[in-house]
Amino acid sequence: MAWCIGAATLNLIQLPKEKMFDKAGQWIRLETFEDFDNGLSELIDLWSSTSKTATKTVKESALAHFKEDLEAAALKWINNRAKSKKYASIGKELAEFEEVLQEGFNVAADANSDVNAAPRKAAK
Repeated sequence: MAWCIGAATLNLIQLPKEKMFDKAGQWIRLETFEDFDNGLSELIDLWSSTSKTATKTVKESALAHFKEDLEAAALKWINNRAKSKKYASIGKELAEFEEVLQEGFNVAADANSDVNAAPRKAAK
């Protein structure tokens, strides 16, 4: 099954190695451990991109599809201890990446907020 996030948007984007989405904007399902290992690197590259075409929507979609595929793979291999451990290691790396994203979001939110700022002292 393929996922679409908007072909018109993705036709203009140069995604890392162009392996996450096909030319029609369809998500390319991840199935093998190698797919996930390479896919996590590509996902990190995408989130690190400063390109105006790598929109927040594209990034969030890629993250959601990656997580969905990883969950399906983990369930598929739940009775195979060796493969299950491999997919769990990808899940751990993904969780660490999401934590960094959340910390970055919180830092950005704090920087853009006056709520946490100390009150100014009146000039004498």
